[in-house]
Amino acid sequence: MNLIGNIIWLVFGGFIVFLEYMIAGFLLCVTIIGIPFGIQCFKIGMLTLFPFGQQVREVPGETGCLSTLFNIIWICIGGIWIALTHLIFGILLAITIIGLPFARQHFKLMSLSFTPFGKEIY
Repeated sequence: MNLIGNIIWLVFGGFIVFLEYMIAGFLLCVTIIGIPFGIQCFKIGMLTLFPFGQQVREVPGETGCLSTLFNIIWICIGGIWIALTHLIFGILLAITIIGLPFARQHFKLMSLSFTPFGKEIY
């Protein structure tokens, strides 16, 4: 079932979102300061490529204050807008019964895109 969901996800916009995250990640990695943020874009991009069958969880152990500081910077620069975009798409897809699995994936992406530092995908 995950394979079918991932194929439908890719056809109806998942691949475009993946490309957007990859381009943003490459642009952020051009600068030394943007490398940690670019890596997080790559992480979110890989989740947008195949979201079905993957889960996001907190990294076990303490992530430290640097992770918290990077999350605050991420939220201020654009993480809030990315998360709101996934929230809006999730709400729109949740209106229909057919869109519920895809809405759930947008909500998962929303939680990761709001604070990506200190989280891992498995």
